[in-house]
Amino acid sequence: MVLPPDRLERFARHIVLPELGGAGQVALAGARVTVIGLGGIGAPVVQYLAAAGVGHLRLLDCDSVDLSNLQRQVIYGLHQVGQPKNEMAADWVAGFDPAITVEDGKVRIDPANADSHIAGTDLVIDGTDNFAARLAISDACVRQAIPLTSAALGRFQGQVANFAGHRDGHSCYRCFVGDAFDADDCDTCAADGVLGAMVGMVGAFAAMQAIRVLLEGKTALGDPQWGQLHLFEGLVPSLRTMRIAKDPGCRGCGGG
Repeated sequence: MVLPPDRLERFARHIVLPELGGAGQVALAGARVTVIGLGGIGAPVVQYLAAAGVGHLRLLDCDSVDLSNLQRQVIYGLHQVGQPKNEMAADWVAGFDPAITVEDGKVRIDPANADSHIAGTDLVIDGTDNFAARLAISDACVRQAIPLTSAALGRFQGQVANFAGHRDGHSCYRCFVGDAFDADDCDTCAADGVLGAMVGMVGAFAAMQAIRVLLEGKTALGDPQWGQLHLFEGLVPSLRTMRIAKDPGCRGCGGG
């Protein structure tokens, strides 16, 4: 793939980075990414993947824009309240960069449909808000040998990790949380609150980690840091990292 002059100009600040360069920008242009959950995490992820020149985005969500979303989900506007998030997010990408190919779907991910909705992409980014969906996505990623970037937050805490449970010796998201969780176990932003700027920070970091995955083996930036969970504390602030070990008994990736 050769980038045309207008794309070279648009991504000039990327291309001059030795860690990314022209080869990295071409890799991003050829990448296909599925973003599931277009709320607090998904909105900044979509922004920064589009800004990075990722060539194909599949955007999935089951909800509509609510007035309370506008405090942190900054790709939506007041005039879009009540409209499907998947369609509004796709419209944002089309207006921001028409060269990006966009698919969108209004869907609630579950174990029965997860495989079909992630098929054919190079990376899945999970910004959903319940464990049932997260575990369904993780298991589907392992089955289809697709890397997963997982991001979550609540109040002033956030976490981001890249998982490659389909690879020997690498953990998956289920290795991290186990089998005990379901949708009823989740805290919610409505009940607990969340700072909009914190959402933006965690979402932007998730986009950064996703770019690392997409550039693996292509540029110096391509170190996915598989299985390293980055934990953000916004009040301090601080960042610490812990490694998630592969669980040999994990029924998602360990054959248990």
